[in-house]
Amino acid sequence: MDLQTHKKQLMKNPKFRKLYEESEVEYQIARAVIRARIEKGLTQKQLAERLNTKQSVISRVENSNTTPSLSFLKRLADALQITLQVQFK
Repeated sequence: MDLQTHKKQLMKNPKFRKLYEESEVEYQIARAVIRARIEKGLTQKQLAERLNTKQSVISRVENSNTTPSLSFLKRLADALQITLQVQFK
């Protein structure tokens, strides 16, 4: 069974669907952090050094194991020399 088929089956479960939808923001943040870090050619350790934190903190954010604060995201944007944008749609 491929990933898409498995996901379709899981999404039929209302409890799973609810948890999946609730975690979407964290997932999008994680993807954006990973993308920005890779575009800058940095490892997690190098980014952590720029933020004066530990590599494990970056890993937790990138694995959606934590929800970063707005102040952390601002520091992250500064460290990556990019602009932080927050949107409501």
